[in-house]
Amino acid sequence: MKSVPQITPQQAAALVKDGDTILGGGFGMTGNPVHLLHALAETSTKNLTFIGNNVGEPGLGGGRLLRNGQIRKMIGSFFTSNPDAVKAAQSGEVEYELLPQGTLAEAIRAGGAGIGGFYTPSSAGTLIAQGRPTMLINGVEQVFIPGIRANVAFIRAWKADTAGNLTYRMTEQNFNRAMATAADIVIAEVEEIVPVGAIDPNFIHTPGCFVDYLVQANLSLELLGSSASVGAGRKASESRMNMAKRAFAELQKGDVVNLGIGIPTLVADLIRPEHGIILHTENGMLGVGPSPADGGGALDYPVNAGKIPVTALPGSSYFDSADSFAMIRGGHVDVAIMGGLEVDEKGNLANWAVPGKPLLGVGGAMDLASGAKKLIVTLTHADPDGTSKIVPECTLPLTAIGVVDVVITELAVFKYMEGQLTLVELMPGASLEEVRAKTQAKFVERLV
Repeated sequence: MKSVPQITPQQAAALVKDGDTILGGGFGMTGNPVHLLHALAETSTKNLTFIGNNVGEPGLGGGRLLRNGQIRKMIGSFFTSNPDAVKAAQSGEVEYELLPQGTLAEAIRAGGAGIGGFYTPSSAGTLIAQGRPTMLINGVEQVFIPGIRANVAFIRAWKADTAGNLTYRMTEQNFNRAMATAADIVIAEVEEIVPVGAIDPNFIHTPGCFVDYLVQANLSLELLGSSASVGAGRKASESRMNMAKRAFAELQKGDVVNLGIGIPTLVADLIRPEHGIILHTENGMLGVGPSPADGGGALDYPVNAGKIPVTALPGSSYFDSADSFAMIRGGHVDVAIMGGLEVDEKGNLANWAVPGKPLLGVGGAMDLASGAKKLIVTLTHADPDGTSKIVPECTLPLTAIGVVDVVITELAVFKYMEGQLTLVELMPGASLEEVRAKTQAKFVERLV
């Protein structure tokens, strides 16, 4: 059995050259190779292309490289969580490319598997797909995405043996597993290195043949950024809770459900074990439970797609981001509940970008919108200035075309029945006259 060299973070950083493309593992700061990235930030290496779900957080992980001006281009899914990244991209200081989260994960997996590229329905008909080849496959428009490889991958695992076999902890697999296969040089930062044979082969997630170097480095709370602990929760307004309760009423026992950020996250507080609903999160978990009662953080608990520490219910499972989105695109997620900025008469959804505002990230929305069996959108009925969000045709950049099944606002519930936007229910305190006055889209009424 081979023995993988064990080096320092500084020696690892020296392996990255000017102009290199690097893969940076992690989801937020969970499973993030922060020691390797910080060591790289201490060098003069520059003109880097950084590929990761996001560019760390301000001053942490890839965020430190960004502040130093070492990144020439960033490729990722959700830059919004790092204001520095948004500012750098929108000012033109740094080149950028946005990919849906599942598309990014699959592109890395394809690159690591020696596959030139693949077709996916995610992003079809949107700005993200512009300039890319498309093909109609089984009657569905799909977008071609090339595989992704890099010069160097910085990844984070929990434990390694001296042969380079890796095991990950909880939701720390995320992008790390695929990235471990997709670079010329793979450097794994780990919490612990044990003798070869000390890890049961059944529990090895990344075989040692993928790993070139090991770096032992311990995590601390201050390196986990926003996932360090559960903050004090804000009490939701009555109208927002009413929307969450109405969305919850659409769920059936046994459903696999993905919850987006914002109002959809409130649905989690309504789910009890007896309901038999299985929560799925894009960063690699089935069986998400409530936030930990002790206020613990990501050193002790898994995190959800909002990077918030959660508990694991009996029967839960962990996997990587590529497998998570294979579940979504493969039709294994029954319901997705997500927020929206606009929906229109044809069931189109816009929820990821507003021109002129500091939003820069599609996350998993495009994959979920096109892959879930049923899509429920929760949103306020109108903007603060009274402009309707339920419109004849979306004017904001589209997330997906013709995918919405149910729309829930603080005033009304709409469903798409026989191809028509249909008002089926009034929310508590709302009147039909108010709904008519505040809805720009045409709809039919089938109130029960």
